[in-house]
Amino acid sequence: MIRSLTMLNNNFNILQKRQENISANVANINTSGYKSQEIIQSTRASEVMSNHLDGPLLNQQQDIGGFVFSNQIDEIVQNFSQGGLKATASATDVAIQGDGFFTVESPDGGNYYTRNGNFTVNDAGQLVTQEGYRVLGTTGNGQSAPIQVNSSDFSIDNRGNLAGTGMSLMITEFNDTAGLTRVGDTLFTGQGGTVQTGGTVVQQNYLETSNVTTVDEITNLMQVSREFEANQKALSAADETLRKAVNEVGKV
Repeated sequence: MIRSLTMLNNNFNILQKRQENISANVANINTSGYKSQEIIQSTRASEVMSNHLDGPLLNQQQDIGGFVFSNQIDEIVQNFSQGGLKATASATDVAIQGDGFFTVESPDGGNYYTRNGNFTVNDAGQLVTQEGYRVLGTTGNGQSAPIQVNSSDFSIDNRGNLAGTGMSLMITEFNDTAGLTRVGDTLFTGQGGTVQTGGTVVQQNYLETSNVTTVDEITNLMQVSREFEANQKALSAADETLRKAVNEVGKV
């Protein structure tokens, strides 16, 4: 009975994390550049159970059979598939069509990577994210630096070059996006990125929409709800059996 309660407790914890993940995806359906994520779980390996109640002295091992101690979370997978493009009337809105990420400066001097091109211009005339992180570009000699635009009236061609600045957007590409770690709704950190020198199409006056699929999230939520219900029934059965073991069997 105690093992079943432990197993059910673990199942409820996993279901709660799956529900929280679905809630995060749904909450960011309208967040530009948001990438959905999915929790991958698996069933734990079966463990052999035995007792030592066999033999004349009740001290010989007797194998009872296998027992599976519930499920486990293997990993959280980020879905980096391309979202749709939505036209806007703002010159500070930029979208990437293809692979790669905008590179922005993190508070500790490192780099964040994002597909959210919903930028703005700060008081110093620099292109920044909505969180205030400076968007990085590359100069003619390949050096990285914050992008100085001075006003929201500027133009970017489809190769990411900013007119009149001698700079281009710093687009970083990763061969393996599985190594990226989410640090915000649309921000990631990671190692091994390379700066693109071409091949990615940049669209000004556009934003990449979230790649969350509403129908999929509704289906996932229904599945989690059914699993919650099944585990609640199993918990009630285990609790009733334990109650009888304590209150009735002990009286015999």
